[in-house]
Amino acid sequence: MGAGRGITLAIFDAHCDVLMKMFIDPDISFLDSEKLHITKRGLLDEGGKVQCFAIYIPEKVHPDMRFQAALAMVDIFHEKILSEPEMKFIKTKADMESLKETEIGAILTLEGCDCIGNDLLKLKTLLHLGVSSVGLTWNHANLLADGALETRGAGLTDFGAEVVTLLNEKAVWCDVSHLSEAGFWDTIKRADFPIASHSNAYSLCSNPRNLKDSQIKALLQKNGVIGVTFVPQFLSNGYSASIKDILMHIDHICSLGGERQIGLGSDFDGIDHMVENLTAYKDYHVLVNELNRLYSSEFVNGLLFGNFARHFPVKKDSF
Repeated sequence: MGAGRGITLAIFDAHCDVLMKMFIDPDISFLDSEKLHITKRGLLDEGGKVQCFAIYIPEKVHPDMRFQAALAMVDIFHEKILSEPEMKFIKTKADMESLKETEIGAILTLEGCDCIGNDLLKLKTLLHLGVSSVGLTWNHANLLADGALETRGAGLTDFGAEVVTLLNEKAVWCDVSHLSEAGFWDTIKRADFPIASHSNAYSLCSNPRNLKDSQIKALLQKNGVIGVTFVPQFLSNGYSASIKDILMHIDHICSLGGERQIGLGSDFDGIDHMVENLTAYKDYHVLVNELNRLYSSEFVNGLLFGNFARHFPVKKDSF
């Protein structure tokens, strides 16, 4: 470890867009590419223990090709992420609990269901391929619900409710980040395993992607976890953000009862503008050192790893 890094602690990061970047640029190496915020080298150096890799289909991909693009990202995940010796595919809680000291777990997630259209078989296929968390929308409307930036602000469609039922049956996380407010409330009533992988507190930063206090409380009451994200425009109403802003959102969510249901979802590789002194995974120690200075070791360990890990659902079958 380099000077000033402090104690290395296990980190569970609930959201990144590495697969999207590698889909757009096939020449990127996961090992140590300077084009990535998260690399295998960064994970090893900073104590990365479990990393969620999102399948996010860029809007410029034609709707008819989005499911093919999702499959291409699954292939990238296997061929370029899991092919690294230290990386282990996490599909079950037992997989996570059996990680060796030298291994890093990789979880496959879906950010937005645009790629499935109205075809439940396509979603079932992605679940068969190991997707363990499903976000129903990105920022705009699809055939399941409206996203956070859709001005209509509608809730779940009948098909969206059908998808939530499937996720319940298969014990898969249902990710409410990016949903419209009405979509959130429709989902939180139905979802057995809700999380917000990368959302912050609306009362501190009035971005429509953030959750209001009533939403955070409802998520906590459903035994969900919220991942504080490093997106500056979700941290601060100004243009820039600092580590202090992250700590303020952590404190606020804890004040609502989230001490054991809060984690981190960086959104690295999905953002161009970064928090000051937290520009990539290699800087995680800056945040960790500040957390260790301010909070108990029990709380820090839960925030960094234990809370998301503990809430990872136990699959109900081999699906």
